[in-house]
Formats: sequence, structure tokens, C-alpha cells
Amino acid sequence: MESLSFPVINLEKLNGEERAATMEKIKDACENWGFFELVNHGIPIEELDTLERKTKEHYRKCMEQRFKELVASKALEGVQTEIKDMDWESTFYVRHLPQTNLKCTPDLDDEYRKVMKEFASKLEKLAEELLDLLCENLGLEKGYLKKTFYGSKGPTFGTKVSHYPPCPQPDLIKGLRAHTDADGIILLFQDDKVSGLPASERWAVDIDVPPMRHSIVVNLGDQLEVITNGKYKSVEHRVVAQRDGNGRMSIASFYNPGSDAVIYPAPPLLEPEAEEKKQVYPKFVCEDYMKLYARLKFQAKEPRFEAMKAVETTVNLGPIATA
Repeated sequence: MESLSFPVINLEKLNGEERAATMEKIKDACENWGFFELVNHGIPIEELDTLERKTKEHYRKCMEQRFKELVASKALEGVQTEIKDMDWESTFYVRHLPQTNLKCTPDLDDEYRKVMKEFASKLEKLAEELLDLLCENLGLEKGYLKKTFYGSKGPTFGTKVSHYPPCPQPDLIKGLRAHTDADGIILLFQDDKVSGLPASERWAVDIDVPPMRHSIVVNLGDQLEVITNGKYKSVEHRVVAQRDGNGRMSIASFYNPGSDAVIYPAPPLLEPEAEEKKQVYPKFVCEDYMKLYARLKFQAKEPRFEAMKAVETTVNLGPIATA
């Protein structure tokens, strides 16, 4: 690439004369970056401000002290050698689909639950809109990706809420170790105080995601790489710990295929003769891949794909379910 300017997509421009140019920007971002940043995405900034405020309040009240106690218990303040088996982050998870656990997620007050529910509902619609835009760029029928994700019970969708507190040894402890995401499509809302998620797989230098106020950062996961037959690729990324400041807030939502959805390259994206040849990418049941990923998250994705190919003959490729 001649330019290393991180791709920023203005979704409002899809509704006017600049639609074709905007679709081309999305296409380039998916093919050459695996990441892009959305502005004017339709989620009200007042809701994002409330979500950020409640998330930071929750961390201070309910999680900050726990994290400090964890650091003390592991004697991490004065480490002298690189820590390779943990991340400098404080997290909790909320599941939205197929059934939500928001009501029983501990320590959340009523306002926080309400704003989280509203945010998740809007993000779900945004994810589905993006999947149809990807279909359009890929030459797939509208709805193909949503149908592929559906399985028998619908997609899975959840949110990881993270804080990356100030770290005394950022050269020895990563905020989040380098990895690709196993998922379908990931939507990230982060504060604008500290840049994060530098994507480092394809370039000689890390490229920071610029901390733009009220934006949503999108990245593509391993499952979309398989479905697109490698036309779009998941990209390795990480979070760098910071020594100073109040730390970084990250709210990452993962819109994934259903647990029993069968994932494989979309036939229209295969070469004409490819049906008779061994494919580069495997076919697998989503849940099987996610279980493998849980054990091998911080390793290269290619061996994961190879492991899935070893068992793909047992996968029953039935018709794609419809909602």
C-alpha cells in the first residue's frame, strides 16, 4: 500500500451520489486492511456518551480494586521478564443472542443495563447492514451472509467490556496479546483518549486505530475469511499497555454464526474448477472452531484451519437455514 492512512467510512454517504465511491472504500478496507472505522453510523452520540460514562463508573466502583488485588497477588508490579501468558486487562462479558444474560450479569445498575440493551440492539442492526454491504461487494445475493450465520437458532452475539489500566511495565506485559479474532464481524466502541488495536500482521510497523470520538471500529474475523474464501482476511492485532493515564476503555461486540452453523467458502467465490479440487479453507461447524480457538487464540490461524480440515469430512453440508 502506498498510504498507511487508516480507512474511515462515512456511512451517510451510502445514501447519495457518493455511494459507489463509499462501497469501493469498504471493499478496499476489507481486502487490504481487515479493519475500518465507521462514522455517521446511526447510533446516537448521546447513547454512546451514556454508555461510556456508565462503563467507566462501573469499572471504578466494581472492578478497579479487584484488578489491583490481582496484580498484587501475582507480584506483577516489579516483573523483570516478559509475561507471555496473561493480558493487562480487566473484563466482563454480556451475551445478547440467542438468549441474553444481561439481567443476571452482576454489579450492573438499572441504567447501565438499559443503555447496554439499547446499544446492543442498534449494533445488531448495524452488523446485519454491514453483512449485506459485504455481500454486495462480493457479488453474493443479498442476505447470504446473514443466512449463513443463522444456523438453526439464529446468530450468536455478545459484548466484551474491557479496561486497560496504567501498566508499570508496558514493555513486558501486553494489554492484549497479538491475535486474530475467531468471529464473524466485530464492532468496537472505544474512548477517544488512547489509541488502540494496532494492526501489525501485514505491515512493517504497527498502525494504530485513530481514537475518533463516537466512531465504531469494525474488523473481520476468521469465519468471514473462510466464507469469503480468503478474499477478505482476518488481521492480527493487539492492545499495547500504557504506563500513564487513566487507561483505555474498549467495548467489543462480536456478531457470530450460530453454534451449529456450518461455515465454508461461498460457492460463488470459488474458482470454476475448484469444486473438483481440495479447497484452501475448511468447512466446519462454528462451535467446533470456537472450541479450538479457545485453546489456540494467541497462535497463528493457519494451523487452526488445518486442524478443521482434518475433521471436515464429518460435517454435513445441508442447505443454509433461513430466518
